[in-house]
Amino acid sequence: MSRDLGPSCRKCRRESVKLMLKGVRCESAKCPMEKPSRNAPPGGQRTFRRRQSSEYGKRLRETQKVKRYYGLFDKQFRRSFHKAQRSRTNTGEALLELLERRLDNVICKLGFAPSRKAARIMIGHNHFTVNGRRVNKPGYMIRVGEAIGVRSRDPSQKLVRGFAEMDENRPVQPWLKVDPKTLTGTIVALPVRDDVQIPVEEQLVVEFCSR
Repeated sequence: MSRDLGPSCRKCRRESVKLMLKGVRCESAKCPMEKPSRNAPPGGQRTFRRRQSSEYGKRLRETQKVKRYYGLFDKQFRRSFHKAQRSRTNTGEALLELLERRLDNVICKLGFAPSRKAARIMIGHNHFTVNGRRVNKPGYMIRVGEAIGVRSRDPSQKLVRGFAEMDENRPVQPWLKVDPKTLTGTIVALPVRDDVQIPVEEQLVVEFCSR
């Protein structure tokens, strides 16, 4: 399985927006985006040479922002885009809805993992269940009414409870319902465009992928 071993904070600096790739650290003063001396795009002294972005460059940056936020490689992203193209709704909004419904994203938003990257690792280690059945695919598409739980074994319970207590003050989005006592999350509705927590112009993404 492919892995992205590059520096996470460099990606946030390149996109000029917090992508929340390190969980709680991204919300603290340790985040480079909070320091004016370090939140400039990577490139050091060469930054001043950069020209104004072309139309292609703007579309590329929006696409890269979405891919990096959800932690997807190009093949995974293209697969989701083709599914969105076949939907009867707006392609851009359908794409974002599909990405929001990924299991790793849902687990992160429930507070069971500090980041999407950590959620993918935990899913691969069989820490979670969907409707009582083990699921080890981070790209699993959740549906309304499905319940995400934690396996009853002690290592899983201890690990997830530690992360849940760390993020107990984080608000849960209205399409999700979480029970911190039983470590269970329920999908009460499908996510909508407003549930995406980063600024993104999805039309530019559609234009880039449709070229």
